[in-house]
Amino acid sequence: MGELLGVAVLGAGHMGADHIRRLGRVVSGARVAAVADPDPARAKEAVAGVEGVSVHTEAEAALDAPGVGAVLIASPGPAHEEALLGAFARGLPVLCEKPMVPDPAGALRVLEAEARLGRRLAQVGFMRRYDAEYRRLKALLDDGRLGQPLMLHCTHRNVSSPPGFTSAMLIDSSVSHEIDAARWLLGQELTAVTVLRPRPSSGAPRGLLDPQFVVFETDGGALVDVEVFVNCGFGYEVRVEAVCEAGSARVGDDHGMRVTARGSAGTEVPQDYLVRFADAYDREVQDWVDATRRGRVTGPTAWDGYAASVVAEAGVRALEDGRRVPVDLAPRPALYG
Repeated sequence: MGELLGVAVLGAGHMGADHIRRLGRVVSGARVAAVADPDPARAKEAVAGVEGVSVHTEAEAALDAPGVGAVLIASPGPAHEEALLGAFARGLPVLCEKPMVPDPAGALRVLEAEARLGRRLAQVGFMRRYDAEYRRLKALLDDGRLGQPLMLHCTHRNVSSPPGFTSAMLIDSSVSHEIDAARWLLGQELTAVTVLRPRPSSGAPRGLLDPQFVVFETDGGALVDVEVFVNCGFGYEVRVEAVCEAGSARVGDDHGMRVTARGSAGTEVPQDYLVRFADAYDREVQDWVDATRRGRVTGPTAWDGYAASVVAEAGVRALEDGRRVPVDLAPRPALYG
């Protein structure tokens, strides 16, 4: 298919460094052409051993670097809007980690900017759509063998939350994945959200409302509940069970190695999302590279990124106000079907 796709990676933190590794060692058809991060030492460390890559402290400089034909945004969420608009202005296809843009107003500006172009350039990094188990569940629901979906029961647990993690971030950072997964699995929009708060765990930092129980309503009459517990202490667990008219299906139970020794048996529990969803990230980026080299843009759209931001904001208001909050989406541009 010709020469390698030169990718500018914006952000060299935990996620960005992993994508730099992935583009250099796992994915075929691409190379890291430029990296931008406000911390030049961190950026240089992330690209150590990578040949032909330029390092920058400003995103725009990386977008304009020689050999750049696409962009992967892995910087903090508040920087995404400017980076996306910069990529659009240069006609560069972009894979943007979630959240596309954290606030709905900014997400709408990005949506409208792409719609004005009349063609897609952005794919949003909701990697669960690329997980093998999630894909099997999606196929099962789509073929109708289990009848109409009635409920999704979701679990999202982390070992511990990072410093500065807030109660609102349980929804707009963690549950944002379930928001997109539910919309995709069901093929329905989320129309309202309620957040229930059990007693905080003694393992949670002081003042953090953890765990939470989030309930979404959909425009197809289904219900989605999410148990989010970001300081469970024992592992990273993500599960979803679809309950339908004629049966149920659950994914996410078995991922670690099972060890039997001296009269006992146990299964390893992943400690990090980069471990649990390693294959999904690899498949996501490979598919993006392949599509980009063919002149196409596939995967989750800017509409999906916008919808997730709107639903997450409604969820944060439901958490703060203790009431059911409707989801108010703008009209969907024709570009997104």
